[in-house]
This record gives sequence, structure tokens and C-alpha cells, in this order.
Amino acid sequence: MSTTATNFTEEFVQVDFGKVHLMKGGTGSPLVLFQDDLGSPGWQPFYDELARNFTLYVPSHPGFGKSDRPDWMRSARDLALSHLWLMRKLGLESVSAVGIGFGGWLAAEMATMCHHIFDRMVLVGALGVQPTEGEILDQILLSGDEYVRLCFHDSAKFEAVYGSETTVDQREVWEVNREMVIRVAWKPYMFDQSLPHLLGSVDTPTLVVSAENDKIVPASCGQRYADLIPNARLEVLAGSGHCADVEKPLELAGLISGFISQK
Repeated sequence: MSTTATNFTEEFVQVDFGKVHLMKGGTGSPLVLFQDDLGSPGWQPFYDELARNFTLYVPSHPGFGKSDRPDWMRSARDLALSHLWLMRKLGLESVSAVGIGFGGWLAAEMATMCHHIFDRMVLVGALGVQPTEGEILDQILLSGDEYVRLCFHDSAKFEAVYGSETTVDQREVWEVNREMVIRVAWKPYMFDQSLPHLLGSVDTPTLVVSAENDKIVPASCGQRYADLIPNARLEVLAGSGHCADVEKPLELAGLISGFISQK
């Protein structure tokens, strides 16, 4: 597992529903990053790139990673509401946000529930809407290791982060996260049937990023987000799989920083 040496802090933020693990680093205006359901094995080069221009907040979703798991949470919308609660606790409002994969779905849900929470939003390989073409890959049909490998276009990038042989501890983290996915996103799998009907109310300037070689989320999901959010545009990131934040950290961070700086 590889991480960088950039200065960052780790803490547990106590919210009424439990403790949320939070990594924070960088300087500048606040930027909140909502992780994919895989979580993150520490502070990654992608975070480094964003932290050059922003104070980056990276919370682990409740029930994922080191965050507490509230027993009552049973939907992605429950998770989105918990993140709104966390942001209030942190004093964050009208800030920019990036959502990766599953985290993109949560960010979109948050934007429909609180129109002033984000001033700019970036959705990267976002789940949450039913594809019009293709199907979202069902990770429960695969082992955690098999699924995560399919998230990468370049297997060398997978091995640079997780090694050629993944550790028991890492596989356990994936299984814990997958169990939470089943709790909140099983039927229907990884999308919300009501979300497309609510996205038209979101006037937040939004950048939608689809990876050219994403084997997890069909390209039609990104197109739907771009079509449904009134002030959205779509970019396709070449040479990357679903884990674009790991495979193309410089390119993706450049797209995000350029988009946010336009405000």
C-alpha cells in the first residue's frame, strides 16, 4: 500500500449518530471529497494534488472504514443526510464538493435535499441513477479482490496501491464496506429511482466526469447526470477505469481545480 508524505490530520468527529473518521489536509478554500464505497487506504496522491489548492476534507461514510455504523441506516439517502449533519458540525456550507463513484451518488442526493450546501459539485463515475444502456456491475457476484481489480483499467496501478497480493486486513475492510453497501443500496442495486426526478431542482454548477474504460458504471449514467442537472457539463477522462482518482490523479485533479476556480 502506498501513501504520500504530505502533512494531513486524522480525527474522529463526534456527531449524534456516531463518530466519523475524517482526514484533512492542504490550504485554501474548503473542498469536501466523498469517497467511493471502496474507501481509501490512507492519504493518496490524488488528495495531495487537490490539497495544493484547497483545504481538503475526506470523511469516511458512516458504516465504512473507521467510521461508526449506525444500525438504523438503511438507504443512501440516510447516508446523505448524515453527511449534511457532519458538514453542519464542521461549519461547512456553500463549499465545493467532489463525489467519487458511490460518493458521487451521495453528493447528488445531498444537493437535492439542501440546495445551498454546495457552490460547485463534481461527480466522478457517479452511481445513483439507473443506466439507460448497460448495467451497473454487481460486486456481490465477485470477491472483493476481483471487484476492485475490475475498477482499474491498468492493473499496475492497482498493484501500486494494494500490492500484487492483497492483505487479509485490506480484504476485511472491503468486506465490511460491501456489507454496508448491501444494507443501503441493494434493491434496486446502486441507484435511486426517485433521484432523476429531483435532480432538475439542483442549480449548482456541476462537472460530470466519466472514465473512458469504466467497467463498473456505464457511460449512460454520466450522460444522465449531465442531462438531468440543469447547469451541468460532461467530460470523459481517457485511459482510466472506475478508480480515476487513483489511475489519473493529476489529470482528474486538474479538471476539478480548473472547474472550481471558475466560480
